[in-house]
Amino acid sequence: MDKSKQTLPGTLYIAATPIGNLEDITLRCLRILKEVDLIAAEDTRHTRKLLTHFDIQTPLISYYREKEAERSQQLVQRLLNGESIALVSDAGTPGISDPGAVLVTEARKAGVVVVPLPGASALSTALSAAGLSHPHFLFLGFPPSKKSQRRTLLTSLCNAPYPVVFYESPRRIQSLLSDILSTMGDRQAFWGRELTKLHEDLQAGSVSSLLELASGEKNRGEFVLVIEPGEALKVEGDNLSELLCWYRDNTSMSLKDVSRKLAADLGLSRSKVYQEALAIYQQEKD
Repeated sequence: MDKSKQTLPGTLYIAATPIGNLEDITLRCLRILKEVDLIAAEDTRHTRKLLTHFDIQTPLISYYREKEAERSQQLVQRLLNGESIALVSDAGTPGISDPGAVLVTEARKAGVVVVPLPGASALSTALSAAGLSHPHFLFLGFPPSKKSQRRTLLTSLCNAPYPVVFYESPRRIQSLLSDILSTMGDRQAFWGRELTKLHEDLQAGSVSSLLELASGEKNRGEFVLVIEPGEALKVEGDNLSELLCWYRDNTSMSLKDVSRKLAADLGLSRSKVYQEALAIYQQEKD
């Protein structure tokens, strides 16, 4: 063993890498990446650019989501054989909406020492600039890509007493904001995109204003979206019919979203709630 190295054999290092600005990498992370026997990377092509910039020659092996289970077994065996390995994602901290959790779990089961290296994270970077006064928040990563599943999730969060944080791609940010507006209302929000990069964009405002911004230009870079809690609704009604009438008269939620919410809240069949809601909403039109 090279006595000049401080890394320990048979150890898995979880290495946070920059989310944009390469100067954000820590001195400790640079040393670890140079000293370990192997770097497991979400995308070796992406990570090789980082290593080349800092003149790091450590061998790479791919570790991406579709191969997590299979690759984890191989890496754990190498760790048990005494190799030291650093796990990195394309940007930020591995395991936070990125591959890594499977390897960490399997390594710990096998008795491998796991050492986290603190560093860049899009989540903490965005929250630090959002100016939140709430002591808590709920981070949900990327929301479902399917509209029905996404709206079901958002409906369940309508009365959350704390900010809700999502990651979202530039391709789906308009759809997400539109669904938030329909299900949760026009509450205050914040986004951070292209964080730490040349075209970093931090915007605070109503959901509708952010939707207008997202609709008016070609979006680039992933978003961190923070949705502020709305005013707690004092729902009134002693039975399903009265509750449906209350939601119809006091919210802008669609019939489908109201049906989803009440079915979940009351433990009833969604189809039964929907049929009754249909009749009640139809009465209003008549």
